[in-house]
Amino acid sequence: MNKIGFLAIFALVISSQIGSGIFMLPISLAPYGVYSAFSWIISGCGAISLALVFALLCAKFPETGGPHVYVKHAFGPTAAFFVGWTYWVISWVSTTAVIVASIGYITPLFPGDIQNVRLFLEILLFTVITLINLRGATTAGSVELLLMIFKITALLAIPITALFFFNRNNFVTSEEISSLATSQILARSTLLTMWCFIGLESATAPAGSVNNPGKTIPRAIVLGTICVAIIYFINSFSIMGLINGNDLAHSKAPYVDAIKIMFPGNWHLIVSVVAFIVCIGSLNAWVLASGQVALGLAEEKLMPQFFARRNKHDSPFWGITISSIGTAILLILTSSNNFASQITSIIDFSVISFLFVYLACSFAFLKVATQDKNYYKLLIGGVATAFCCWIIFETSIGTLLISSLFTASGIPIYLFWYRRINIKNFSYSV
Repeated sequence: MNKIGFLAIFALVISSQIGSGIFMLPISLAPYGVYSAFSWIISGCGAISLALVFALLCAKFPETGGPHVYVKHAFGPTAAFFVGWTYWVISWVSTTAVIVASIGYITPLFPGDIQNVRLFLEILLFTVITLINLRGATTAGSVELLLMIFKITALLAIPITALFFFNRNNFVTSEEISSLATSQILARSTLLTMWCFIGLESATAPAGSVNNPGKTIPRAIVLGTICVAIIYFINSFSIMGLINGNDLAHSKAPYVDAIKIMFPGNWHLIVSVVAFIVCIGSLNAWVLASGQVALGLAEEKLMPQFFARRNKHDSPFWGITISSIGTAILLILTSSNNFASQITSIIDFSVISFLFVYLACSFAFLKVATQDKNYYKLLIGGVATAFCCWIIFETSIGTLLISSLFTASGIPIYLFWYRRINIKNFSYSV
């Protein structure tokens, strides 16, 4: 079986983190002025600590599936089932937003209103990406590498050019934000910037399809996350220095506005193409990850065994197919404008669910580090755990409760399949 190497995994780490959010985050950060720069430093350090946690866990347990593998070794199969189920569900639910955003960014290239064919274009794009992933992890990894090269080139060229128009007076802190204590300001802005690093762990999912995963994946996670932090900081800092904070806060497309300031004419249309390709890279990464997570869960007998079946390209056929069907159903439901806003809220809640998964893995890492009596690892695990707890603490109770529904949705599967199967196996063994 052909396996993917470091560059493809490195591309997967970058693409899973850099998606449509990079084009809209400057709007959310605009009211925070210069505080946003400090929030990037804080969230970047937190993300790197989490990257180190996943890197070291993967080095110790280089198995397909990702987060649930580490929880299983630390806390047993039941905890692993719920962590794995949560991670699998939110991986394909979150994919919906990426698809919608992808088509949304290329609408300026079409004459007239494309609302009538929007759903068709979304399904078409998703079908193409799904078929690429059904050709195997090697094909998906090669596509990801090409997309990453374009993505990094564009996301460095635009902000570096914007630095020539930089004006520090454009950093304006809104009156509402200025009235808060410094700790509150940093907490709120860091919550925003941390969302951009969601997906840093996705490269651990296809471990079984990677050359020397115990070394390749950890290096890719750490180096990739550092690169992501640099790209986000440069982009946010330069755009906020180019456009006045008050104008930026009311912008609908900050990168389009930035191009219009720097270059006259229709050059802003290039942003549509760049954003579309950035989203495709993120979409490809998440489709690959969702299939591999389902495969890993099935191999651990935490999900029905048909999820472990592979096609002739060694791709987890049912894992990708069923994940894609779930995403397609959500796409159809979001074609209604009224329901779309509800789905968007659900996807927002899924981000909190990712933090639950990160926290579980951080606890698993602390347990492993304690058993190994490694104080360096304990320090890393402590920082990552404290960071996750801080973000969750700053989140409203209502959001936390709704986010927990992703985990709770696995209870019927646990009671009517997983638990029964394990009790049956136990009785046979006795």
